[in-house]
Amino acid sequence: MRILLVGAGGVGNAIAKIAARRTFFELMVVSDYDLARAEATIDWIESKHGSQDGRFIAAQIDASNPDDVTRVALEHGATHVMNAVEPKFVPTIFAGALAAGADYLDMAMSLSEPHPTNPHSETGVKLGDDQFAQAPDWETAGRLALVGMGVEPGLSDVFARYAADHLFNEIDELGTRDGANLVVRDEAGNEIFAPSFSIWTTIEECLNPPVVWEKDRGWYTTAPFSEPEIFHFPEGIGPVECVNVEHEEVLLMPRWVDAKRVTFKYGLGDEFIGILKTLNQLGLDRTDPVRVRSADGPVMVAPRDVVAAGLPDPATLGPRMTGKTCAGLWVTGLGKDNNPREVYLYHVSDNEWTMAEYESQCVVWQTALNPVIALELLAAGTWSGRGVLGPEAFDAEPFLELMARPEADGGYGQAWGLEDRLNEH
Repeated sequence: MRILLVGAGGVGNAIAKIAARRTFFELMVVSDYDLARAEATIDWIESKHGSQDGRFIAAQIDASNPDDVTRVALEHGATHVMNAVEPKFVPTIFAGALAAGADYLDMAMSLSEPHPTNPHSETGVKLGDDQFAQAPDWETAGRLALVGMGVEPGLSDVFARYAADHLFNEIDELGTRDGANLVVRDEAGNEIFAPSFSIWTTIEECLNPPVVWEKDRGWYTTAPFSEPEIFHFPEGIGPVECVNVEHEEVLLMPRWVDAKRVTFKYGLGDEFIGILKTLNQLGLDRTDPVRVRSADGPVMVAPRDVVAAGLPDPATLGPRMTGKTCAGLWVTGLGKDNNPREVYLYHVSDNEWTMAEYESQCVVWQTALNPVIALELLAAGTWSGRGVLGPEAFDAEPFLELMARPEADGGYGQAWGLEDRLNEH
């Protein structure tokens, strides 16, 4: 396996660092628009693990240009293109990988467009629609596009497949629930607002109309931050208020897993929701460039890009962050004994540990872990397919076994949890 990793930001950097401990691939090309950033990732790997004998090399790439993606992939004989940049670049990387005859993975899917007249009740262009529309092209080419293979989406979707195959005869709801107790402080020790993931992506997810799926209704939308609920997260995180947010799981899970309802709720907190609402009211969430006066004359700038530039890079927050983040799936229905069952399947990432082991903050590290596991399963032939597929299309058991198996025995040493919760109510 020869991997072209597109993007050496927080998640891309962590993907390379995690992969450096594995032996399933021949080459990883760490590419970025900023070549120095890709080179810094490889320098870290070699300082930590010693010479890699050319197993990692850096390359400059323009992710907005499909021809450039194809060029770099062909130049290095890439068999797999791993997309680790913001979802606005999905169309170009997706096209570039197919043109290069390579398989493709991403962690966020092609962007949505709200319904033009009824955005809070009807879907417009849904997340991933553009990619699924191209499934015949990938099938004809005999190539695989594994989409939504991060943590959420990704691991949550693996949990959905596992629940359907091993825990439930009938599923009422698949509810992804994400929460954390992370705190970021400035140099004086004061708690500050600093999103732990790309603010560009966070704005996209949180201000777009959330999508819900129901078997009798199909996909429909609600208002942002709707249906608040208190969800109790494990391992000391505790109760967090979660709200509906647009996310890929709701668009992926119903395609392969039989359930009556699919939702995604994210623990944001009052401050974060207030800031997002203010950005929206001021038009600072917009992606269309606006004309701005500068000392050098008028320039065209996207307001959302300005917001992102004004906040700390999430990849740099690790040393100032404390706490844990939890990604998981709450499932209700009838268990294998046909009695009511309610479970929460989850994985917790501790910032203290990820910083000590990888110098990566826990949110980006947890996201990066899962595509590396998926790549290893593809390299071994344990997972295989063609067309545009989500994680639910594959057997979950090998993924979860490899994930939890101790590193000393060839696994990733990342235990996942299963809590039975029916008796808690």
